Amino acid sequence: MARVQVKAELTGNLWKIVVEEGQPVGADETLMILESMKMEIPVNAPQAGRVTKIHVREGQTVQEGQLLAEVD
Repeated sequence: MARVQVKAELTGNLWKIVVEEGQPVGADETLMILESMKMEIPVNAPQAGRVTKIHVREGQTVQEGQLLAEVD
């Protein structure tokens, strides 16, 4: 399976990272949760695989299109 980049769909604060690097994940499994305009928005894995890299940290402000993680 090819490496897929997981990017922020909107600007917000990274409220919580649910997974760790190296962890296997299923397709559509929640990887992290963004908070924007008082709403919690899940960021899900686009495919089943393994989280190879997390590029952000909890509490960080992220911009739309910013690289959050990679899944192999």
